[in-house]
Amino acid sequence: MKKFTFIILVLISLTTFSQTKMRPIEELINENDSGWPFVTEWIKSAKNKVEILSVDKQKANDALYKTQVTTRSPMGSIVFETGGILVDNGWIRILGSGSEKLKRSLPEWNLGKGFAEFGQPSSFLLVADDAIGGFFLLNGGGLGKDLGKIYYLAPDNLEFEPLNLTYTDFLNFCFNNDLDEFYKGYRWKTWKDDVAKLDCDRVFNFVPYLWTKEGKNIEKASKKDVPIEEQYSLNLDFRKQLGIEK
Repeated sequence: MKKFTFIILVLISLTTFSQTKMRPIEELINENDSGWPFVTEWIKSAKNKVEILSVDKQKANDALYKTQVTTRSPMGSIVFETGGILVDNGWIRILGSGSEKLKRSLPEWNLGKGFAEFGQPSSFLLVADDAIGGFFLLNGGGLGKDLGKIYYLAPDNLEFEPLNLTYTDFLNFCFNNDLDEFYKGYRWKTWKDDVAKLDCDRVFNFVPYLWTKEGKNIEKASKKDVPIEEQYSLNLDFRKQLGIEK
């Protein structure tokens, strides 16, 4: 029943942007029925390495207000209680309210992407990303009919791949899934050391590009770290150039 409630809350969070008047922060913080205890239990039992980034309460209040989602939901509780969450030495970065290590907050990162202004309807929310330039998006209606499900903008084919996961399912995927299997062929020999040194607001850019035939052997590809904004824009530009973008 709790999982079903979480799914409903995520769907509500996506449609909240369509409200003309944004709810005040007091209406978004629910101390008696917070989703955070559930998230912390999932993290405690996680099979993968998980790091909770410290939170600045002023930034957390601002991010929660701009996201317009209640702390009863896992997403709202992560935004309010963390600066973000790192999985597998920072290979996956789940967005929260921003921190020194992961400066992007969930709402600020999505501004100008899924919506133009805070309070507007959101066709999708970028909720996490990875070190090789892949992006995880929560569908708000702009990616398909499966509202509230996670898609992966994959760097190896530039497609929005439906993962058939809710946000809660996605957290479980990050915490417990075999990530070596999911990223099979895209983790090079020294990836752990390289990713540990990588700024969480930057990603690795590979040449040849991972979506090319020549780029399928990642051990032979050269790489450099670039700002994540640059890589996101590059992915979208290539989608248009290749005729993938409809």
